[in-house]
Amino acid sequence: MYCRGIRGAITVENNSRESIISASKELLRKIIEANDVDVDDITAIWFTTSIDLNAEFPAVAARELGWTRTAMLCGHEMNVPGSLTRCLRVLMFVNTEKRNDELLHIYLREAEKLRPDLS
Repeated sequence: MYCRGIRGAITVENNSRESIISASKELLRKIIEANDVDVDDITAIWFTTSIDLNAEFPAVAARELGWTRTAMLCGHEMNVPGSLTRCLRVLMFVNTEKRNDELLHIYLREAEKLRPDLS
């Protein structure tokens, strides 16, 4: 079994607790569904947000999903001029037998622009 990284991103409607939680849950659910990930196989999740999102920690959404034993960290993405605003990114580390080319990275809403090669 290997520890692999699965990437994802989603734009958030506005800087509110409710919007951040809702977008986080949507993204996390899509990642585990698309990759057939068992929550017990998630070793860690690293969340970042653009600097305009600070009303809640995205990890709270994972805790609300019942993921209470997964290591998580939240931070801000680099503030690059012209970068996508209201963007929440995820790097999920999972134990899996899948090869890297079998994993599906999920980009939703306006975040699809970040990886047009995956659309």
